[in-house]
Amino acid sequence: MKNRTMDKGAVRDRRGYAVNVMEQAFDGSRHAEGTDYVDNRDLCNVGSKGSKVSTYNREDTYNKDDTYKKDDKNNPNGAIQTDASGSFSQSLRCKRYSGSGWTVGVGILSIVLLLAGCLSRGLYYSADLYPVILIAAGSILILFFLFFVGIRPQKASERIPVSWVQGQRNIERIVEKIFRFPGMWRVLWPLGMMTCFGLHAWAGSVSKQGSMDEMLRWCLLGMFTLLTAILAARTNAARWLACGWQMAGGLLVLSGILAVCGILPLPFGVMRTADPEISSAGARLGGLLQYPNAYGAVVGMYALERLTAAARVIARPVPAGRLIAAVLPLMPAQAAFLLSESRGAWLATGCAAVAAFALQRRGARLPLLLATAAPLACAAWLYRQLAAAQLAPAPVPGLLALAGAWAAALLGTLLLCRLWHSGAAKAPRAAALTAIVLAGAAAALMAVASTADRLAAGVGTGVSRLQMWRDALQLWTEAAWLGHGGDTWRNMFRAIQSSPYVGGEVHNGLLDLALDTGMIGILVVAGWFLLTLRSIFHFAPQLFPSVLVFGLHGAMDFDWSFTLFWMLFIWLGAWATALKTETEGVQRSGVTLKYTPIRSKSGSKLGSKSRSRFLFLRSLSIHTRLLYVPMWRSFFHILQRVTAWLIRVSTVMIILFWIGGTVWLTSRYVVAEVQYRQAMSEPDGTPAQKVHLMAAFQSNPNRPDIVISLARSLPGREAESLLLNSLSHSPMHPQIYIELGRLAAQFGEGQQAGEYFEQAIALNRYDGIGQSTALYWMEQAARREWKAGYRDRARQTAAAGVQMYERYQLLAEEVEAGNVRNDRRFVLEEHAPGYGENLRRIATAFSPPFTPELTKRSP
Repeated sequence: MKNRTMDKGAVRDRRGYAVNVMEQAFDGSRHAEGTDYVDNRDLCNVGSKGSKVSTYNREDTYNKDDTYKKDDKNNPNGAIQTDASGSFSQSLRCKRYSGSGWTVGVGILSIVLLLAGCLSRGLYYSADLYPVILIAAGSILILFFLFFVGIRPQKASERIPVSWVQGQRNIERIVEKIFRFPGMWRVLWPLGMMTCFGLHAWAGSVSKQGSMDEMLRWCLLGMFTLLTAILAARTNAARWLACGWQMAGGLLVLSGILAVCGILPLPFGVMRTADPEISSAGARLGGLLQYPNAYGAVVGMYALERLTAAARVIARPVPAGRLIAAVLPLMPAQAAFLLSESRGAWLATGCAAVAAFALQRRGARLPLLLATAAPLACAAWLYRQLAAAQLAPAPVPGLLALAGAWAAALLGTLLLCRLWHSGAAKAPRAAALTAIVLAGAAAALMAVASTADRLAAGVGTGVSRLQMWRDALQLWTEAAWLGHGGDTWRNMFRAIQSSPYVGGEVHNGLLDLALDTGMIGILVVAGWFLLTLRSIFHFAPQLFPSVLVFGLHGAMDFDWSFTLFWMLFIWLGAWATALKTETEGVQRSGVTLKYTPIRSKSGSKLGSKSRSRFLFLRSLSIHTRLLYVPMWRSFFHILQRVTAWLIRVSTVMIILFWIGGTVWLTSRYVVAEVQYRQAMSEPDGTPAQKVHLMAAFQSNPNRPDIVISLARSLPGREAESLLLNSLSHSPMHPQIYIELGRLAAQFGEGQQAGEYFEQAIALNRYDGIGQSTALYWMEQAARREWKAGYRDRARQTAAAGVQMYERYQLLAEEVEAGNVRNDRRFVLEEHAPGYGENLRRIATAFSPPFTPELTKRSP
């Protein structure tokens, strides 16, 4: 096997000090041991044909325990040495900060965080997010402390540089130790999103709590990216990343399958519904994520990665044990994928599978089909059996069906591979192809049956999503570039929705990002996704289908609201980086070094770029001689030490501010969550409940639910002041305005109560209970004003209440008469006509008859 060659160039001054200005800390090509090489092909390039540039070329293969010295007239000290590992000496490389203990520590921490995301409902809820952030931040603080303690100059010559060049390189070495990992640049993308949400929280947004939660979520993703980037630069990183992927995927798949079979108790793991448009079987598997659409997408990502891995094993004759191990996860993963009954996940995974098939070389396409056929057919059969039992079979029959389908999938794949590799006549291969076609057709027929049943029941859910997207686009145009801040849709969709659909999520990841951060956030995420996709396409094509599912299904649903999906995306990107580093290390394990020192004669025709670099190096050499004057040497020595100290201190302070601030803020939110839960467990109105609510509010004054609960336990004016202050944090929260209207009505301020209720209705007009509550308190305010002797004010208050009732009645009639979906069950409430009639009497009569049996009923 021929050894690869590389051109290496080193320019030296007369004293022999190496001047490697082209050495870069972020060089993407590294030796297997972590060494850098300097490519001087541009510097040594000959400008035109026929130029007489004298060069000295000599090829030698470097092996372990060998040292090569190449003398040259122009470079008397020119030497390249290798250490015992076969890597370059310190003059041409930077040692990798290696150690198996660091690899194990970072690998275990990364896998723990990934599994925590799986076990914590995909980190969708903020309450699940806080503990994981504390684990990640605390661990990273410990790692960075150990890391910075380990950065110490080891030689006296490094502590007291004798030249400006060496001093500069000493500073660069410190910086390089911090940012030397090849995938470190990926940390900037989640940190950019974190900065966007932090600015929204500081400058003001529709929900300060939502912006803070999103900031913390992207902060966790930044820390997770940092850990995976460090891990990807370690030895055997690909094995650690593959292990973490297998553990996470296996946990999600097996927990879901065992929950369906009744073996593993998994609350809310199966979603049950009587709506045929949502599920044809009446039940769908949501697994640990508790949401079938997101569960189907993440299982589809795992199944495609395992499918491409199995196809690589099937492509060549292997022992039966290895073949079975390769295809073992396929059947349960595909069964869980079908049991999710997510049409969007099926479509996205199907498109990604077709793309994977098209990108394969012609000889590698059939193994992909061989790996798909039997597991998919058996998974489809198992799906039909479990769907017939509404995902609640008896434990023993369910386990027998699972074991039978699993064994049939393994045996069928083994037989197909044996037929394919038999090497006999054309009959075995024809039989294998026929079996693939029949299995694929059977699987398609059984799997599509569910989709056909749901389409026959109606397409109302699809129409609702189209209405959501249209309303979201209209809302996005109001702040197209910067967005409205975190949780924009959840806080504003009730105010702009064109029909009473239910949807705290916009069911589109791109639109959700556009609403929160505008085009700036879209550009940041798009750049991150495209660069990661490019890296995976070139260095880990087997992971390309999984990333494609992440992107396609994220544009159809709210998968990106689950932190786990971003963690998996980051994990795949780090896996590609690790595979790239491994591949380059293997390619350079037997590299041949071609040493090409530079000789410049009169009349040589160098290119303009090469000439400018050469002149710069000569001038740098002249300036270097001046540094041997004691005064200049002392001055640059002090400057180098101060600069190095500033770099280290500023870097440490930035990291401590980031991680430490995250720990402080998250711990406060954790305390608030614990105190609020304790308060809700206490009886209403008790002193213990008030104490817990006060503690929760002091820890987190941004949460509107804490503020509203605390306001209900305070005297009137104190509660009003608290609620008014809360509007600066949550200006789009309708319940705060309802509480303010209730307090104003109790004070007998009917006009002020009417303004608050009008604002609440404008923010949530399809809320029947809220409108009925507003009518009740408007009547109470009018009565209080009438009894207090302010009859004109009472009539005005009652007239405003009558207008509210008439608009409410008209809107309810429009919804009832229209053909739109009424997912929110918006109707005219039972007591609303009575409230409206009493308000009309107060508005038109001088002495209205009161009917206390109606007015005492509060919605």
